Amino acid sequence: MQRVSENDSVTIIYDGLLSTGEKFDSSQDTGPLQFQLGSGSVLPAFEQAVLGMAPRETKSITVAAKDAYGLKNEDLIMTVGSQGFTGQPLAPGMILGMNMENDGQQHTVPATVLAVGAQTMTVDFNHPLAGQDVTYQITLLSIDTPAAKGAGCGCGSGSTLGKGGCTPNRGCGCA
Repeated sequence: MQRVSENDSVTIIYDGLLSTGEKFDSSQDTGPLQFQLGSGSVLPAFEQAVLGMAPRETKSITVAAKDAYGLKNEDLIMTVGSQGFTGQPLAPGMILGMNMENDGQQHTVPATVLAVGAQTMTVDFNHPLAGQDVTYQITLLSIDTPAAKGAGCGCGSGSTLGKGGCTPNRGCGCA
């Protein structure tokens, strides 16, 4: 029976759960996820869990906060002026796109509103899952060696599984 090895491309389905049992991500919403092992497109612990699996095998792994989306960094909770958001009702729990400068370049980053005052608001720039252990229930659907389908196929930027999320790369002939 074939098992996943380094550099294989795989197709999986998964559910991501918080310690409360609440589902925060699922391939039921986005369709099966395809990625290549060794590409760095998913969390290292997630990739490690898939290594050695056989098709149709299901596995559950828990990833510690520090190895998932990081520990909560209190320095990333800031009080900022709310004047740039006039006319927009602000409330705790909202996620805003805020401009930040890093190394002389402007970036729009998500920030969760924690509190709103008359002239200021407190926002959290940590990833929404920072500080939380997460559990993934993974089912391997198929294994494709790099020679069978292009070695560059897989997960793009943007999923809970990657640093900023994951979307199968439909443009590379992998789908």
